[in-house]
Amino acid sequence: MVAKPDFWEGGEAAQKILKERTSLLESLSPWEEEKKALEEMEILLQLVEEQEDEQEAQELLERVRRSEEAIEQIEFRRMLGGEHDPSNAIVSINAGAGGTEAQDWVEMLLRMYLRWAEKKKFDTKIIDILPGEEAGLKNVTFIANGRYAYGYLKAESGIHRLVRISPFDAGARRHTSFASVFVIPEIPDDIMVEIDEKDLRVDTFRSSGAGGQHVNKTDSALRITHLPTGIVVQCQNERSQHKNKATALKILRARLYEKELKEKEDKLRDLHNTKKEIAWGSQIRSYIMHPYKMVKDHRTNKVIHQVDRVMDGEIDELIKTYLLSTS
Repeated sequence: MVAKPDFWEGGEAAQKILKERTSLLESLSPWEEEKKALEEMEILLQLVEEQEDEQEAQELLERVRRSEEAIEQIEFRRMLGGEHDPSNAIVSINAGAGGTEAQDWVEMLLRMYLRWAEKKKFDTKIIDILPGEEAGLKNVTFIANGRYAYGYLKAESGIHRLVRISPFDAGARRHTSFASVFVIPEIPDDIMVEIDEKDLRVDTFRSSGAGGQHVNKTDSALRITHLPTGIVVQCQNERSQHKNKATALKILRARLYEKELKEKEDKLRDLHNTKKEIAWGSQIRSYIMHPYKMVKDHRTNKVIHQVDRVMDGEIDELIKTYLLSTS
């Protein structure tokens, strides 16, 4: 008897084919919907021309507007054709120059990205967080779960600069703060990244956070050091040490895979070039709140004057402009 191929048994090959099929269907489905919408609008146009009905005309205009927005979104998604663009995103935000100010800035950026993810209907999960001594956060890592989360958020990798009147300065002076944002894709399980247990140093510690919605308050927090590369990852979100280790290993796999890509092909060089000093002259974007209000992306010269809107998660315009400039 001839042995059946692996995919007949529901193995990895079958799973890969099904995954590719699902991805193709998801790409085609929006176009099919808009094609159907166009056919309906053509019929409605005929009715408007025949009956000269003002109400029908308004409905047609509204449908055209919605269709234009949908097609624009589809075209934008088409630009996200990178190998890992459809993946979930692992986002790390770290305080740079500016002390307490910079730590407060990290917390502000975290809120901005969480609000953005909420608007996108992406699930988010904070997996590591280190509060500042006085206020804000020294660093935080979260995962954004959703199709094209990485494709969008890769535009945010770099150093972000804040200029404002300090709420921590009794003299109400203007301060400049910096924070780095580092984004990598979550690696699918079908991509093999070998990790030898003997290359790992695993340390457990008590969560340093305040608990509540962010982190647990038990001793299950866990830090993993990959000795050959010096890469350190940690997770303190779950009360189970086993779950924290699984999440930390997932991030380590992603970090090692990204490192391998950079060494072999330098594919992610522009996306992850965040090794510069987190200070003057290296920022990708400035958020100015005094003496005037403006957000400027230095890579595209895109300017938005509604800073509050941006800080409330309305960053799609900045992301889109950057991705268009690199496509």
